[in-house]
Amino acid sequence: MKAENLHLLELLELKPEEGSIHFKNRRMLLWDADAFGHLRRELIESLGIERARPVLRRFGFANGYRDALTTGELFNWDDDSQWWLSCPALQKHEGKVQAMPQHLLVDRENGHFEMEVLWQHSYEADQHLRVFGRSTGPVCWTLTGFASGFSTALMGQEVYVIEQECAAMGGARCRVLGKTRQAWAADGARHAAEYEAQNLSAELEAREAELRRQRRTLRRRERELAKLRGTDMSTRGGVIAKSRTMENVLDLAQTVARVDTTVLIRGESGVGKELLARFIHDESPRVDGPFIAVNCGALPETLLESELFGHIRGAFTGADNDKKGLFEAARGGTIFLDEIGETSTTTQVKLLRVLQERKVRRVGDSEERFIDTRVLAATNRNLEEMVQQGLFRKDLYYRLNVVSVEIPPLRSRRDDILPLAREFLATACRTYGLTLRTLSPEAVDTITSYHWPGNVRELQNAIERAVVLAGDRSKVGKDELPPEVRGGSNALNGVVVNEVLPMADVERRYVLQVLERFDGNRTHTARALGIGANTLWRKLKSWGVPPARESQLE
Repeated sequence: MKAENLHLLELLELKPEEGSIHFKNRRMLLWDADAFGHLRRELIESLGIERARPVLRRFGFANGYRDALTTGELFNWDDDSQWWLSCPALQKHEGKVQAMPQHLLVDRENGHFEMEVLWQHSYEADQHLRVFGRSTGPVCWTLTGFASGFSTALMGQEVYVIEQECAAMGGARCRVLGKTRQAWAADGARHAAEYEAQNLSAELEAREAELRRQRRTLRRRERELAKLRGTDMSTRGGVIAKSRTMENVLDLAQTVARVDTTVLIRGESGVGKELLARFIHDESPRVDGPFIAVNCGALPETLLESELFGHIRGAFTGADNDKKGLFEAARGGTIFLDEIGETSTTTQVKLLRVLQERKVRRVGDSEERFIDTRVLAATNRNLEEMVQQGLFRKDLYYRLNVVSVEIPPLRSRRDDILPLAREFLATACRTYGLTLRTLSPEAVDTITSYHWPGNVRELQNAIERAVVLAGDRSKVGKDELPPEVRGGSNALNGVVVNEVLPMADVERRYVLQVLERFDGNRTHTARALGIGANTLWRKLKSWGVPPARESQLE
């Protein structure tokens, strides 16, 4: 085998259905060069060039070392020189640099190694020039690290490749020399120090928060680039959105995430309120703190109070020890109060005090403790009506409703149904250890025409059921979907289709059924249909809906 005969596609095993690329048994990744340039800049600006350089060299060294071992296992090389020449061949195939060896001596038996190589089109030099401009010294740190790691694995002793000339310094190309540590004589110890990782953990730990912040910035920029490239779907923090309606929700959530304010998330059951709350937390300055979700409707009042505020020993029967409440446990992070409308008036009074004073008092304690916790709340109930009925405190409502984010039901953002279904399909296959299935055209037609009263949660459960029932079949068909989804009632989105109707009649019947579903509430009906209130009013008037019914819509 000669290194010049290597072909990248023959080396790699591509599994697009799994989203993976493997080089023998190692998973490989494709990285955007500009994104790497941005990360490189952040490392240099955060750590300083003297600390960033060895970090990047060690990264390249580990990469090259593993590649050398893998190529050594894969091929019967004609000689050790051919094995080493697979190093520049791999770098070329991976799009990193074009290498032109000028001198090479590989003698593993006697421990001799010498090389001189010219590099052209170094991605690392290009990125440094793009980000920083001309350099005063060599900058191809990951590339020299890769060559050093590869050569070290091949020789079985320390080999260091050092850049003598660099295109980032204004030259037409880069020139590198490689020798064993011993052959570098007095310079050997200095070169070796660049690859010693004694302080790497401390360096990265000290900068962890800054790097996370920059990764979030990168994600935002990637989304912006996706829009410029015409991508019609985004995935932000696990929230999949293709519809413009849901994109607007995510834009609003991302905006309020940056400000440490209370947010009330509204929406029907199953639309993904907790997922949006996690998204807000992940996009906020509190991302490094905990995210604690509490279902206020799942706990009795006495237990909920103890869970939220904590208790001291002896406060009640069974309180054998002091217990920190969830407001305290979420210090520095976010607490998510789901189904806030299910809380009793007694609990509401205590929640109001926490929001106003930023203090909690454990059950049975006289001492108050300051908290540093952001509060997000969610409900599927109409809190305004509950306030009018005396079931929810008005002052607490105003404290919670500083910013309101409403997630529309799935039926009013139909563009999201298929992307969500595909994601749930892939997740279910991974969960059950199955090869990736696809949806049949009949299944796609069925799920995109169904009303989904249970919203995203119902869709997820339906897809998981279908994957299980599909068995070994590569496609999930219509018959594996639940009966109500398959249209066993011969209904399309709640509109009876026993007879063929003109489109105008179908629209009228459907709108009136949605109106009935929302008990005549025009605002909710218009929002669910994705139309303006004035548009709905004109339709109702043209259909002769009595004024008395119109008044119920106000």
